[in-house]
Amino acid sequence: EVQLVESGGGLVQAGGSLRLSCAASGFTFDDYAIGWFRQAPGKEREGVSCISSSDGSTYYADSVKGRFTISSDNAKNTVYLQMNSLKPEDTAVYYCAADPYKPEWTTAQAMGVIEYDYWGQGTQVTVSS
Repeated sequence: EVQLVESGGGLVQAGGSLRLSCAASGFTFDDYAIGWFRQAPGKEREGVSCISSSDGSTYYADSVKGRFTISSDNAKNTVYLQMNSLKPEDTAVYYCAADPYKPEWTTAQAMGVIEYDYWGQGTQVTVSS
């Protein structure tokens, strides 16, 4: 059974940092891409970042480039999202998701909600101004 468990969310002031973790189990981690997505109240779920566990390719939404860093610890089957210089507009529920990695993915595809079959339950990130 595929399981994705997010942790690390919380309340932080603008300009602060958080590190989210996504612990994965139930599939061959090295063959998968793990994506981070977020959904703010009243808004659609959007892609934030993605990493291929096989070749380390990374993808970022323009809104987080230079502030967020995604990384993978394949020995622990865990993906991290380091979030720095947080802004109030980063407030959302953050989800990790998994799907078999496709090297031909464009950035848009790697960040596309529709591309991912397996999802975690989410972790709340709140950034106060």
